[in-house]
Amino acid sequence: MPPTHTTLICVALPGLAISTDQGQLTGRGLEGFYRGGRRVLARCQVRVAGREPLAVQARMTAADRARFVGTLRVSPDGGPDPDVVVERIRHADGTERITLHSSAPRPLRLPVEVSLGTDLADLGMIASGTAGPELPASVHASGLRWSCATGSAAVTADPPPADALASAGLLRWELELPPGGSMTLELRIRQDGAGPVRAVGHVPTSPLAPARAAGDDPRAEALLRTSIEDLQALLLRDSAHPSDTHLAAGAPWRCGMAPADALAAARMTLPLGTVLAAGTLRTLARTQLPGPGPRTGMLPGPLRDAGPHLPPGCTGTEATLLFPVLLAEARRWGLPEQVTEELLPTAERCLTWLRATVGDGTYLPDPQPGGPLRCETQAHAHRAALLGADLLDAYGRPGGAGLRQWAQELRTAFREDFWVEDRGGGRPAAARTPDGRNVPHFGAIAAHLLDTGLLGAGEPAPGLLDKVQTGQLARLFGGPAMDSGWGLRGLGVKEAGYNPFGHRSGAVRVQETAVAVAGLATAGYEKEASSLLRGLLAAAEAFEYRLPEMYAGEQRAEGGAPLPHPAACRPSATAAASGVLLLATLAGIRPDAPAGTVMLRPVRSVPLGEIGLTGLRIAGAPFSVRVGRLGVAMVEEAAAGLQLGA
Repeated sequence: MPPTHTTLICVALPGLAISTDQGQLTGRGLEGFYRGGRRVLARCQVRVAGREPLAVQARMTAADRARFVGTLRVSPDGGPDPDVVVERIRHADGTERITLHSSAPRPLRLPVEVSLGTDLADLGMIASGTAGPELPASVHASGLRWSCATGSAAVTADPPPADALASAGLLRWELELPPGGSMTLELRIRQDGAGPVRAVGHVPTSPLAPARAAGDDPRAEALLRTSIEDLQALLLRDSAHPSDTHLAAGAPWRCGMAPADALAAARMTLPLGTVLAAGTLRTLARTQLPGPGPRTGMLPGPLRDAGPHLPPGCTGTEATLLFPVLLAEARRWGLPEQVTEELLPTAERCLTWLRATVGDGTYLPDPQPGGPLRCETQAHAHRAALLGADLLDAYGRPGGAGLRQWAQELRTAFREDFWVEDRGGGRPAAARTPDGRNVPHFGAIAAHLLDTGLLGAGEPAPGLLDKVQTGQLARLFGGPAMDSGWGLRGLGVKEAGYNPFGHRSGAVRVQETAVAVAGLATAGYEKEASSLLRGLLAAAEAFEYRLPEMYAGEQRAEGGAPLPHPAACRPSATAAASGVLLLATLAGIRPDAPAGTVMLRPVRSVPLGEIGLTGLRIAGAPFSVRVGRLGVAMVEEAAAGLQLGA
């Protein structure tokens, strides 16, 4: 699998443009323009006066575009200073603008060549190293065209080239630049039969509110702005129901629907409105498995690696348990009653599957049947039962009392069965085997025990751990074995199998750290929450606020930077959504739109100083809040009739 950590990835799905910091597209590794997972252009190399420009800068200017700058010395008497600047603006929509700026004291006549080529390979073939050779080109309109059995692509140029050589894949111009003058060439890369990329996030009806942050720490503004840009870049439409949008999991590897990730990201972005949640829920409701059989009511999902100590888990289990939770919480944030009622039968079937799968037992195995009893699966199931019961009661549907009774039995059993006593005060087990043995290894996945969910009147649901156990979990998360200084490690440094780059065995996964911050703050452990928040914000700054899904769990050192993971998606839906969750956590926003109230429980220690959040959405209307340096929150804008809860 080619590495991604040194690449610049421009995203406006279904379009991608992946480049190195040199600016030239050479066709090596993942380089190229993509559409719908197919590389439509692999190579785009510019030469001016027979030479390649010297690369001096490459940077992302937005989620969907990058700027590359190179220089040349053309004048024979110009000394050591470059006198021609070559600027390339590369867009994920399949457009590249190449501009030459002259600082020479006399007019310049410059031959410019652009060498093009592609293999029309899909991303999976490129990842496995089986992409195949470049295809032969043919001259087409004002550019070149390539074809194979599975499709075709073309590049057109404006202005048209003076020469187009199909055999060499070459376009040529003779440009005349006056002193101080500039000239631009524009290349448009298209799949045959396809128009320009129309990214969902770029239309006026984007499902994400354009919220802003401001305050004492300027990093908060940059994090929220970049997070929303990345989320917009990852938006997709359901092709059969184009009014429904959802998030792709991440680029470049996971540019399609991943049910558990899509639901988790939609839940974390509820402060930006409920439109994304509604689209995600509708899209996944159409995939729910029908009966008869033991999987009736499940949302399908692939297996996912669980690290060195457990077999892979089923993301379908997680998605099925997240569906009723997202629906219940979206209702609290203001999802219209009509939409909630439309989706309620799907949520009911998810909850029926949960009760049927548990049966006469207490715990939910994953995968079913016969899989281990995972700590996080019990947390997801417990939250689904309590929030699901709340939802059923609100609409007069049966089943709520039974779900609450089972959740109570689960809490009682979990606190005894899953707690591993040791000299350090104990810890939750990662899982229990089907024969009743604990898997004691401790990692960031235990953060889900703190994510209990939101009930009415702004009250958090009870969790699986008691107060003493929750305090011990907070201390473990705040200790050096788990807190890397950049976030929570996936596995503690003293655990067998720890690997700082292991994606489930030591790397920092942004989503789990953000969940831990929110859960710790809600439970009142602000010191530990603030430490993890500051670490994650420092990592975000190092990654220019485009957080990858994970990075190495090596210990932070003075003057250091987090080590990127070479296979991480960046941008990532859950990592970008984590930025929204982190900042909303600082204000402690707990809405109950059906009751017409919102409760504010800010982090009193104000780890980032004063912070204001504007342009959020509650009950379909703008919502703004400010937390002062004394830790007091004030509502500055809200829907008419929305009352501040006690």
